[in-house]
Amino acid sequence: MQQKIITRTVVLLGAVSLLTDVASEMLYPVMPLYLETIGFSVAGIGVLEGVASATAGLSKGYFGQWSDRTGRRLPFVQIGYGISALAKPLMAVFTAPWWVFLARTAERLGKGVRTGGRDAMLAGAARPETKARVFGFHRAMDTTGAALGPLLALGFLWAYPGQYRWLFIISVVPGLLAVAATFLLREQPVVPQAGGRPGILEFVRYIKTAAGPYRRLFWGLIAFALINSSDLFLLLMLKEAGLSDTALIGWYVFYNLVYAVLAYPFGGLADRFGPKRVYIGGLLVFAAVYFGLPQAVAWWHFGFLFAAYGLYAAATEGVAKAWISRLVPLRETGTAIGAVSAGESIASLVASSLAGVVWVSFGASALFAGTAVLSLLVAAYISSLSSVTTPPSGTP
Repeated sequence: MQQKIITRTVVLLGAVSLLTDVASEMLYPVMPLYLETIGFSVAGIGVLEGVASATAGLSKGYFGQWSDRTGRRLPFVQIGYGISALAKPLMAVFTAPWWVFLARTAERLGKGVRTGGRDAMLAGAARPETKARVFGFHRAMDTTGAALGPLLALGFLWAYPGQYRWLFIISVVPGLLAVAATFLLREQPVVPQAGGRPGILEFVRYIKTAAGPYRRLFWGLIAFALINSSDLFLLLMLKEAGLSDTALIGWYVFYNLVYAVLAYPFGGLADRFGPKRVYIGGLLVFAAVYFGLPQAVAWWHFGFLFAAYGLYAAATEGVAKAWISRLVPLRETGTAIGAVSAGESIASLVASSLAGVVWVSFGASALFAGTAVLSLLVAAYISSLSSVTTPPSGTP
């Protein structure tokens, strides 16, 4: 009898991510506008988002390793989603900068708490030959929420212009539904790692001692993160091309919809032909988008390029996690994926900061062309890696 690929655990984790992303992406388009209305400067917004992103990044590695040490996944998933669900509306309860700073940082901390344990649960719910499809399904559900959130925010603000605080408060509803769904999950036992609660940066040591294939992939993924600046720069490029704010949000939603539709099929391709080939293909598409966007002028140019950008995301994000989970024992999955996520978060901060400097100093075209060229170099490095994806001995 053929085993199911999309199990109950995978469906529930997908639903949790969908609801959480609805809550998060309801706020994403209006976050800068709201912060400015309560007195944050542009510099202050930058500091807030920088600290929040760094908190999420470092905590992914720490809590992922802690999850491996305990052999438990579900408590980290439940606590992490719970923190994020409660922290979002707290940003609208009081408007003092220090309070908003704490609430936003707590919301990102929740993401760090849950990520390693959740991805380890997904890896544990898949067989080696189905891992990319499982992660692809999860990314599809997550990204569907990312498309629905801005649409709901636009509808609300169309009916109630300027009511940003109420939007924050309303976001608690899908967030709490996500938390409730985590209590329907059932945990599979995992052999715990030796050692108690890890040190804050102890996961860094894992990178040095892990198997060679994982380490080489780790540095390839981090190299790409160092050149992959925030998607905000793509939207700023559209703004420079003369598109309206509504068009910007529309293309952002379109990209997420394409990503959501393609994530599972590309997971199937990765399971069939190997994650390496699909991931390299995604990098080549990424380079083409960055080469092409500065030359785009017609609406169909933007449609083609944002569809391609959704294809790139579908071919890389879930595929990379599936690839990692094939290279390490199940009991190390939280640490392995958490370490990569932590490194990518910090690298993305550096990438976005450098991108801003290049944009101001040399112009948008130079930034996009340089990013495209560097992404081709990363693709060349990834192509040199071994295609072997059998985890080392010791997998439970």
